[in-house]
Amino acid sequence: MPNNLEALQNISAECRSLVALSRKRGGLLWFSERGGLTFVGGAAAVTQHTRISARDSAPRLQRVMEVRQRERDGEGGRVGSKKESDQSWIPKILKKRVCTTFVEDSFSYGALCQCGGGRQAHDSVATGDFFGAAIVTQWDSRQHSSEYPTDAYGELEFAGAGGKHSHFLRLSNDTSPQIVYTLMMTHWGLPLPNLVVSVVGGEGHEKIKTWVRDVLRNGLVRAAQSTGAWILTGGLKEGVARCVGEAVRDHGAAAPAISRKKVIAVGLAPWGLVHNRQQLVNAKGSFPARYSVQDTSCCLDNNCQAFLLVDDGSVGRRGGETAFRGNLEDYISHQRTGIWGSGSIEIPVLCMLISGDANMLERLDVSLRKATPWLVLAGSGPAADFISELLDSLSTSSPPAEGEAAESLSAELRNKVRDQVQRHFPAEAKLEKLVESALSIYQNREFITVFHGEQEGSDDFDIVLLKALVRVSKRVSSEASEYIEELKLAVAWNRVDIAKTELFNGDIEWKHEDLEDSMTDALINNKPQFVRLFCENGLNILDYLTYRRLEILYCSLPDSSLAYVLLQKRLSERKGLAGSLPNQQRPETVPLKSPHSPQSPLSGPASAMELNLYEVSRLLWDLLGDVCQPFYYGPLGLNPSTSTRMALKQVNQMLLGECLYRDQRCRSPWADLFFWAVLQNCREMAVYFWEMAGESVLSALGGCKILRELSKLEHETESKLAMKELAQTFENLAHDVFGECYQSSESRSFTLLIRKSPVWGGATCLQMATEADSRLFFSHDGVQSLLSQVWWGDMERSTEVWKLVLTFFLPPLLYTDLISFRPQEEDDKSEEIHHGRDTDSLDGNENTVFCLADIIQTEDEAKEIRARKESLKDSTSNSKRPFIVSRWRQFWFSPVISFLGNVLMYFLFLYLFAYVLLVDFKPPYPDGPSTLEFVLYFWVFTFVCEEIRQTFFVGSAPILQMMRTYIQDMWNKCDLTAIILFTLALGCRMFPVSYNFGRAVMAIDFMVFTLRLIHIFAVHKQLGPKIIILGKMMKDVFFFLFFLAVWLLAYGVANQALLYSYDPRPVWIFRRVFYRPYMHIFGQIPMHEMDVDKLVEVACTNNATLIEAGEEPCLSTYTNWLVLILLVIYLLFTNIVLVNLLIAMFSYTFSKVQEHSDTYWKFQRYSLIKEYHSRPCLAPPFIILSHLHLFIKRCFRQIPSVKSQHFVLELRGKKASCLDTWEAIQKENLLSAQHKRQRESDTVRIKSTSVKVDSVLKQMVEIRDHDRRLRLLETELEYCCSALSWMTDALSQSDMIKSSRLPSAPQRSDSTVSKLTP
Repeated sequence: MPNNLEALQNISAECRSLVALSRKRGGLLWFSERGGLTFVGGAAAVTQHTRISARDSAPRLQRVMEVRQRERDGEGGRVGSKKESDQSWIPKILKKRVCTTFVEDSFSYGALCQCGGGRQAHDSVATGDFFGAAIVTQWDSRQHSSEYPTDAYGELEFAGAGGKHSHFLRLSNDTSPQIVYTLMMTHWGLPLPNLVVSVVGGEGHEKIKTWVRDVLRNGLVRAAQSTGAWILTGGLKEGVARCVGEAVRDHGAAAPAISRKKVIAVGLAPWGLVHNRQQLVNAKGSFPARYSVQDTSCCLDNNCQAFLLVDDGSVGRRGGETAFRGNLEDYISHQRTGIWGSGSIEIPVLCMLISGDANMLERLDVSLRKATPWLVLAGSGPAADFISELLDSLSTSSPPAEGEAAESLSAELRNKVRDQVQRHFPAEAKLEKLVESALSIYQNREFITVFHGEQEGSDDFDIVLLKALVRVSKRVSSEASEYIEELKLAVAWNRVDIAKTELFNGDIEWKHEDLEDSMTDALINNKPQFVRLFCENGLNILDYLTYRRLEILYCSLPDSSLAYVLLQKRLSERKGLAGSLPNQQRPETVPLKSPHSPQSPLSGPASAMELNLYEVSRLLWDLLGDVCQPFYYGPLGLNPSTSTRMALKQVNQMLLGECLYRDQRCRSPWADLFFWAVLQNCREMAVYFWEMAGESVLSALGGCKILRELSKLEHETESKLAMKELAQTFENLAHDVFGECYQSSESRSFTLLIRKSPVWGGATCLQMATEADSRLFFSHDGVQSLLSQVWWGDMERSTEVWKLVLTFFLPPLLYTDLISFRPQEEDDKSEEIHHGRDTDSLDGNENTVFCLADIIQTEDEAKEIRARKESLKDSTSNSKRPFIVSRWRQFWFSPVISFLGNVLMYFLFLYLFAYVLLVDFKPPYPDGPSTLEFVLYFWVFTFVCEEIRQTFFVGSAPILQMMRTYIQDMWNKCDLTAIILFTLALGCRMFPVSYNFGRAVMAIDFMVFTLRLIHIFAVHKQLGPKIIILGKMMKDVFFFLFFLAVWLLAYGVANQALLYSYDPRPVWIFRRVFYRPYMHIFGQIPMHEMDVDKLVEVACTNNATLIEAGEEPCLSTYTNWLVLILLVIYLLFTNIVLVNLLIAMFSYTFSKVQEHSDTYWKFQRYSLIKEYHSRPCLAPPFIILSHLHLFIKRCFRQIPSVKSQHFVLELRGKKASCLDTWEAIQKENLLSAQHKRQRESDTVRIKSTSVKVDSVLKQMVEIRDHDRRLRLLETELEYCCSALSWMTDALSQSDMIKSSRLPSAPQRSDSTVSKLTP
């Protein structure tokens, strides 16, 4: 089929308008035979015809529009959920046939027409036309019947079938199969088949043999379930159709719901033969039509999901549906499998002949001429037995040359066929016609497969189907060999077991090119087992995956997937920017077909055809955040520092050209496929691609991050849970792989955590784990060991805190033995080994010593190292710092000392703040502020400088992004609030008018600064989890306050209304409605104001004027009893129910967090260590000196910041390759151990034993069959021996041979004699 892409682009706008119209009005789109695109609107019944020049591409475009409409309409587009008006267009398109000419049936003495209907059922004009009827001797459907709008369609409800509904339609036998197939797929919502099996023969009351029923139940239906097939049957409860229906019913009763949907039984029956068909007639459609099933052979079978009732105008005659059924089979055989028709093969259609009469030969002949394969069950009945014997008996005759007619066969062969026809069909009169059909069938015998079910059994029936279809593929296909076609069928059916045993057993040498098409099919249709199989048997992923194919994969995402919706949003942004371009400069449409791919260029919706890697890059960046640089900017020719708007313009401009990047190979194909699978939430596919991709720990953490971000955007509960479950799976994999690495080599595992990844945009494992909220990963001992090493610096981890505090205030103690440091020689040796030693070995030995200086070295130290290597290669003694300076830096530059200094100075700050607020807070100028207050102002100013440094001098992201990142942290919000309140208080206290207000704000601000201590104590192992518990309990308190506020409002308003008849004072209303009921909870109940018996005499009035003037209103005692009852109910609910609910919520939160308290603390510890590691060593207020030094370096010396590169190590070349290889080895060790444990599990052992038992039973059956054959052979040999003995006796008694002794005859048992007796 030619790909006229240019013509399709010219008509794409018009097609989109018709698709939108069909979606809006619930109509139907299809292509007519002349190439016209037709839309039939729903209730409006609007018909539009558009001529399309791309005639050859029409069927492709039709399928795209059909599937597109079905995906958009979703469940609302199915007949089962539509109203009657939504399908009012059906009678305008689909017709029925009614006999209009009475052709007298001679056997009925003029009472019946040859159509089977009575005289009274025909039109009076046609009946009275005696002259016209006289010259007609044979009734013909096309000549003697006319088409009228169908009057039977909709849903069918079988009485007594548990409310089961089926779709049905009465249609003319001349109806185009295109329209019917579109109706079944688009409006009936039937799933796209991977295989269609049409079961024919065995009609009427013919008795079906037991082994045939077994083949249908255990063979056909099981194969249909495994492949996702349609089964076309006669649709009536008779013969073979009834057996198929029972097999489908038994399968549905035993199989799970997802498997039941894979087996679709479609009944095609003659309308005139259906019993009680008048129950289906309704000109406006039946939704549903109630149908009574009676014990008769012509009732509809309630096991079918859909019925096509073919009407040729006849009544009570069989065979009216044969022509339409053949056309439908032929049409379906030209449609492609897979999503969007993306499969590499067309839908296989196989006709299955069971029994059958002489008329079946003509049906078989016509179908074979269309290259439709047939599977004949030998021994099932007359027609099937005849075909089997015909092929066996004529197999020794030489077939005619290709193109010769049947008459070229020899007379001997014709006579032989005639004898067979007479023997199998002795009552048939049209002998010569049957002979011609038989000879034509024999000429097309390549399409016929004979199955001896009585001998072969039904266990391997699916393989028999596959072989039967492959025989046809071998003849009609010009692409490749038989094995490739067989592989395509196995992929379409998702039968990897067949592919392993039949195709990938080592006998066939597969080439890379042979597997590309099937690989694309397996990827798009989510068949991970085939993807694994192809990659293990010759497919080179480096050669296969280009950027063009990667774009095809993203364009093939289902419309309902979240990733597709997000990509469309990014696409709309780019198209909106490109909308102002002239038409001739618009970006070109992205072709969805590679030059070597068999896919149609229209394998996705029109909107998806313009997706490219830029939209994918934007989506990944949105999900992963700033932890990674943008993906795919290299192939697109974009600079990572380019703004979004500028990048959009560059991409639009690039699409005007040839887009050469699409033909390039992907740099990291496994990682690209991993992204694609994770975005789709394809579990098995994503796990396999993770196994194949490098950087296993980082890839697992990245997948966890993407899935958790997607789960926040997903609205469907099942998809959300699946994403969270898969995210947890990847987190567990990252934890387990790193555990293997840590056991193998501690130093290399540390390097693995901080190494920048070029595949993941420069991210590290620690950064990705933080973004992914991977608490389990941080709880690993290896991660905590690295954090401890960073936290303590060069000091011993066992140093007591009092020693640190004492040395902090007495620095000369540094040079004593009070604090233990690592020897300087070990540092030098570590540095020398790390920088100068080759690290080729990949075993678990500690050949690579991890040096902490590579992580935390400052910029000056880095420059010193480079200068040392360049100028002092022979000696390193001159570059060493003096002992005094070195020991000083080792102590003061460690994060633990920075933390200790900040804590001590913060306590001093709070003491100063409290002293100023309580003792030294003087009035405004000229009396104040005091000197200590100015010191407090300066101290807070250093806090502000530090917050500015954390916001704008950490990282290289845009300013808005840095501000957004800063404000996301809860404690940064606390700092910002404290600074804003302090600034407000400072401004107010300077003026006499607002002095008191400023002092009040200052007091509140002291509370905020004091609460900041909670974050400081998060580093403590016991206090850290408690802080997390406290934060989660605050969320519980909000839920409690919500319920409490409801009761407060209800009780407070009622109490106020009952006690005081009139009191308009707002302040007192608030106090009595909210404040007093709240205090009731804690026992403060003013009974002297609520109980009449305890009232106290007070001055009050009931005068409204005086009350408005401010006097106290009198209490109302009329409903005092009701006030007390409400008080009892209120206290009962709040003090018992709500308070205990809050306690229960607190208990659940505490137990939940306490169970994983160690994990929570270890995760929180990383953020704290990283924060204080990046801080200057001096604490406020002395930190201003570090800030001045930093300002000079950035603004005057133009030295870039290295604080953003903390915990980051960049490896290149051989070192990076060695680390990747070592990590891959550890991953393989982990997977091998997991597979071993899985193989040793009880479930797998039982399953393996079951497979072995089945194999043994199968071999026993074969042995029993061989034994039966040997016994039969032995019997025949005994018979031959007896015959030879008789001949010997006869010859010995004759005059020809003279012998003195006769040989004795062998003794035969009675069973042998009985077997020999005919």
